[in-house]
Amino acid sequence: MKKIGIDFPATPRKTALDRVEQWYQELLAERLGRPLEPIKRSNFGQYDMAVHYLTSVLEEAAAVNKVAIFNIDHMAQIQFAGKDAATLLNRVLPADIASMKIGQCKYTLLLNESGGVQDDLIVMKLAEDNFILVINAGHDITGTDHGHTVELVADADLIIRHAKEGEDIQVKDLSDELVKIDVQGPLSFRLLKDLYGKEVLANRRKPEKNMPFFNFNEFRHEGNDYIISRTGYTNRWGWELYIPVVAGETQFRRIVTKALELGGLLVGLGGRDENRISAGNVGLPLMGQEYTPAFTPTNAPLFAAAIDLSKNNFVGREALLNDKTDKRMILFISEGNVVDRGVYLEGKRIGVVASGIISPNVPLEKRLFICSKRKSVNIENGTAGIGLAWLEHNPYNTDAEGKDIIAIDGEAIRIPVEFYREDEDGKQKGKPILGFISADGINPATAPRPLKHIANL
Repeated sequence: MKKIGIDFPATPRKTALDRVEQWYQELLAERLGRPLEPIKRSNFGQYDMAVHYLTSVLEEAAAVNKVAIFNIDHMAQIQFAGKDAATLLNRVLPADIASMKIGQCKYTLLLNESGGVQDDLIVMKLAEDNFILVINAGHDITGTDHGHTVELVADADLIIRHAKEGEDIQVKDLSDELVKIDVQGPLSFRLLKDLYGKEVLANRRKPEKNMPFFNFNEFRHEGNDYIISRTGYTNRWGWELYIPVVAGETQFRRIVTKALELGGLLVGLGGRDENRISAGNVGLPLMGQEYTPAFTPTNAPLFAAAIDLSKNNFVGREALLNDKTDKRMILFISEGNVVDRGVYLEGKRIGVVASGIISPNVPLEKRLFICSKRKSVNIENGTAGIGLAWLEHNPYNTDAEGKDIIAIDGEAIRIPVEFYREDEDGKQKGKPILGFISADGINPATAPRPLKHIANL
């Protein structure tokens, strides 16, 4: 069978917006009165991506409180079409693809037979025989890393392996035809309404109402076809735009110019990472950090949203059913960055940090709960470390129904912990960083809430 994924690129790829990002950097320098500097970049999924622009990671992370713009063109869009496309996707993926309605999005995972996570993705249903899978950077590659022995297999190739002889399925990578730009934050409604009209944000079945969460619309603008979905990894109000590549640079300029007028910013990988960890009460896992092919997603925050165990069959189902582990993915707040440290409770190691970053979005009350002596933590507009960790066991007590007790009398349970560096033998070394496991996250999730709350901002 002919492979679908591209060959491993000889050098990191550039997004379709790479050139116009430099225009933004120069515009930002002029508006902020700061010296022009090179954009800080890093290889992410075999793309040369901006970590942050002229503004700091902390400034960009805070932009989501107004409006944050993201160049997400490194993510791929793969079309599965044909009368048997839905059957194949439902056979492979753990979400209930068969029950999806046209215009609906679903978050799900691509698992291996051992229940490990190959990728997390969003499925959009455009028609009964037409789906688009939005996958992570680098998961469109089928080939070997140059000079190494790491063999990558693209999501599309992993899925199509499960097609049966005679099934009508066509697979096409649409990534070179579309530019993906995300608009997140409470002023996202105003920005998109001003640029494209309120009707693009409406409920496709009841136009007098707003678009429901995890739905999308298709619309035509200046002679080109667009898709806009009410989704995003920040768990705040927001949308993801799929723009024809011929209009990508023009629309990007319009979007970021409008965002600057509203007090927002273009956000790089650093701010994006903070936004996904601080997303709601539990944060959002990242492929390659919390999710890996060697580790099942059991008891991860989005397990129930991504996986329907009532389905009779999907890849990895038996492994998940047999996974009786009590491990838990949790969100924590700490007085500093604790990446790669062990998590300790009353002197006993209970888990390991999967990812972390310094955040400007932790409320003062939660920072004070750490009982840190650091001035940067305790001042009014201070910062704190946030992150996600895998624990070996559930840190919470459970009720008679087996549900975690995460609050008592309306007050969230917070469990003080310490984070230690560890030597090659796994023993503690150095001084600990203080923190706590948080059952009420950083800030409340707003993404699913009615759009009426932001429609007139």
